[in-house]
Amino acid sequence: MDQGRRDFLQDSAGLGAIALTSAALWRLDPAFAQSRVGDLPCPPPDPNPRPPRFAMPADAIDSHAHLFGPESKYPYSPKRGYTPPDATLSAYDALHRALGIARGVLIQPSVYGTDNSLMLDALRAQVRPLRAVVALEATVSDRDLDDMNALGVRGIRVNFVDKGGMPYDSLDELERLARRLQPFGWHVELLVHVHEDPALMRRLGALPVDICVGHLGYMPAAFGADHPGFKEFLALMREGRCWVKLTGSYRITGSAATPYVDVAPLAQALVAARPDRIVWGTDWPHVIVKIPMPNDGPLLDQLADWVPDADLRRRILVDNPAALYRF
Repeated sequence: MDQGRRDFLQDSAGLGAIALTSAALWRLDPAFAQSRVGDLPCPPPDPNPRPPRFAMPADAIDSHAHLFGPESKYPYSPKRGYTPPDATLSAYDALHRALGIARGVLIQPSVYGTDNSLMLDALRAQVRPLRAVVALEATVSDRDLDDMNALGVRGIRVNFVDKGGMPYDSLDELERLARRLQPFGWHVELLVHVHEDPALMRRLGALPVDICVGHLGYMPAAFGADHPGFKEFLALMREGRCWVKLTGSYRITGSAATPYVDVAPLAQALVAARPDRIVWGTDWPHVIVKIPMPNDGPLLDQLADWVPDADLRRRILVDNPAALYRF
């Protein structure tokens, strides 16, 4: 385990008990292991997304997507764990037109480290209403925070999983930055395996701003909704300051093709725990997919399977993200 990651998990707040050994990290997180020895394969998304089989509500929001390239203009971090194909703002706009999505939220990917130039340029372009979640150094200036807030930034991302996604040395450092985010109403978005370290999740849940967790908590669906770590995560959700994204179901499924039926119990448990703290996103362009690349239409169709009530789907697609990202 590299020293920065060890220091983060064994910070001054007494979290030594949750620190993972290097062997455990390699076993539990194959992406992390492979990224230490070479570039991960990163196929492009399906270029022909089909429309969903249910009627999308007006003003629907895609709460999780990434942009990439061109590398000549927006160079990738040398610390990255994968090299993605280009995924441009125009292609993202075409995806939304195909799916019936009106607004979007861009999330800083780990391959850019804390260089948010591409996303900030996309916010300035505003081909459709957009918000963003950035990755920041702890030393970011107050003026930069002001400027990003005015552009539409609504949070910071902390990536515990992918190489290049962790810019902080300790939880204390993250907490100090989170205090500076409070006046803006920002939140901290987390990419983390929620079942592995309940103590870490409790500490993160105590940050002075809301948290938002991606990929349904990023626990393999095979572990089931009764897994003790997942049940603790549900309890954290019920407290009301933890949001969850219904994204990246192909990252936790044991199936090879949609619909990923093994993910449904997790999604339904999360929605039942706090329906007012659930948002949905495409996770386009689906980087590092380790099963056959899914089409975005069937991925969206899963939401209707998990949430058959149209009014509740509207909350997840419109009302909840509009509140979190202040559209």
